[in-house]
Amino acid sequence: MKKLNIAALTLLLLLPTITNSQTKKYVPYGKMNTWCVRYIKESPIIGGKTKVIYNIGPGDTIRENKAYRGKTPWSTSNAYAKVAGVTKTSCTATPDKSWDGSTCAKLETKIEELKVLGINITLLVSGSIFYGNIFEPIATANNPYSLMNWGIPFTERPTALVLDYKSAMPNKGTITKCKITSKKTQPGDDAHEITYILQKRWEDEDGHIHALRVGTAMTRIEHPSSGWVKNFRVPVIYGDVTKTPHYKDYMKFGPKGLTYYAKNSKGKVVKIEEEGWADADETPTHAMMIITASMHEAYVGTLGNTLWVDNIALEY
Repeated sequence: MKKLNIAALTLLLLLPTITNSQTKKYVPYGKMNTWCVRYIKESPIIGGKTKVIYNIGPGDTIRENKAYRGKTPWSTSNAYAKVAGVTKTSCTATPDKSWDGSTCAKLETKIEELKVLGINITLLVSGSIFYGNIFEPIATANNPYSLMNWGIPFTERPTALVLDYKSAMPNKGTITKCKITSKKTQPGDDAHEITYILQKRWEDEDGHIHALRVGTAMTRIEHPSSGWVKNFRVPVIYGDVTKTPHYKDYMKFGPKGLTYYAKNSKGKVVKIEEEGWADADETPTHAMMIITASMHEAYVGTLGNTLWVDNIALEY
């Protein structure tokens, strides 16, 4: 009996260690339960309707045509734009019902249309949520990545990104390219993309922002799901991911990868010049998270692709 009690006590002492070896911590607003509702009045020349767009963050209601400055790390593909004096909105990221009856984020790839001075303008927009903020109101459709401040300060070293998701791909096998007045649909593949990148950034005396890649957690969802996939885990690989079995071509950076931007200490928006792989034990300074319904560049994707996400957390 004495030996049994000692064994039981030993097991109890070990349980906290086992439990805490893999703990999950929700990212800010990662449960997707609170959203800011924004009412934006569009220009009379395109109908003058008041449209609703959303941001993940404190549950505020804003009834003004003004830039969003919420206390949240999140921004979305939802846009408040003012181009050539015309105010227009786009809404591809919305709150929806999750698998447990709570609220999740619904990201859709769809066409936004308007008619100005007799000209039909169409844009394909893919629903996305990401760490950072948009410089509103958006004044151009050119190089949309330069209109955003990508990433947030972050110094932790999680082992994985974990979330729940559901996927629909009704037009799988087709790709649509649609910008301004041109639209073309052709055979092709698309996928949802989940990106979580840890960087060590610094700024030189000329205001250029440099970065080394500390950690990489990236994956693509290539097939629709039959329902909710719970606790989907994307491991964070530290150091040079190209030397691991986890490496995929879309994890690369540099001239052949996407270019992201940030505002420097002088208030100027500049490229984040990701220049190499950090040592595997390096501490990051920033985190970038991007979850999108389409893996392609702006204005290209599969119409109808929809990704629902919920319960975004980091594993330690």
